[in-house]
Amino acid sequence: MSSLTYEATGIPVESEEADPVNRRVELLLGALASSVLLFIAGMILFTLFKAWPSFAANGLAWFGAGGNVDAQLTDIFNSPADPADYIYKLRAWPLIWSTILISALSVLLATFIAVFSSIFIVHFAPGPLQKLIEPVVKYLAAVPSVVYGLIGILVLVPWINSTFITEEMRSSVAYVIQLDGSSVMAGVMILTVMILPIMIALIVDSLRAVPLNWREGALALGVNKWRAVRTVSVRAIRPAIVAAAVLATARALGEAIMLAMVTGSIGFAPNPFDGFLFFMEPSRPLAPSILDGEEGLSVVPFGETMYAFGFILIVSCVFFSFSGWAIRQSLGRYSIGAR
Repeated sequence: MSSLTYEATGIPVESEEADPVNRRVELLLGALASSVLLFIAGMILFTLFKAWPSFAANGLAWFGAGGNVDAQLTDIFNSPADPADYIYKLRAWPLIWSTILISALSVLLATFIAVFSSIFIVHFAPGPLQKLIEPVVKYLAAVPSVVYGLIGILVLVPWINSTFITEEMRSSVAYVIQLDGSSVMAGVMILTVMILPIMIALIVDSLRAVPLNWREGALALGVNKWRAVRTVSVRAIRPAIVAAAVLATARALGEAIMLAMVTGSIGFAPNPFDGFLFFMEPSRPLAPSILDGEEGLSVVPFGETMYAFGFILIVSCVFFSFSGWAIRQSLGRYSIGAR
């Protein structure tokens, strides 16, 4: 029989140190948690090992600009069979810039919409409307990305082409790219819709976890409901907003099918100094590049280049995860989900 100890209340409590079952469960759970970490570390090391020839052959220039990245990928794909003659030359900046651009714009826009949508759902929407909106949001989170891509390529892309792109725009860049509606704007709009549901779900749950007396204290001071929500509830859930943004960023970085369908799938770096035309220009992030190149994975240098793309995406997700954790820790103890 397990030994018993007594708390200050005088209630007997089973001693964890004396119970071997508790110890075994603790060890088992620790092993499971450690196995996840080992799996992630192993995946990163394996990907780096496979990608290293591509990085080593290019050095830091791998991350720079220079030449046509699609032509460079074609040359790598057509490398001679002799390992001594493998071609690795790549300047991946257009793909990296496209990844940063589309992901950042989507997450910023989605965060803004998600925060205000969540506030409305929790604090201002009538009961029947709440019961309608929340299941719809969860349903949207379950829609496959290829469906979003299909809607994008059949509806959104033609609409952008006919509404925003003028003949003057087409002629101004005709010698470099073709404008047909497949663009940064299309990718950002669809990706924002894709990551919104999970962000709204997390923020809604966090808003409901804020103690009621916190907000009531603000209302007792005479402030209106909106100000009480803004200064108390939203302030309290800042760590949850950061966590939702980090999760959305990881989702955006890894999206491939939809972006391959609506962004034009061209290795081109849109120029912010082009003004509004900047949003109409086609581009291709890293994840869709891996999808587009799946048929060439058996070609050794091409496959190693695709592993390099994958390594950049994995490291980016790890970086954002640790950054999000550090930000949450710095937001203070008077926040929901600070740890």
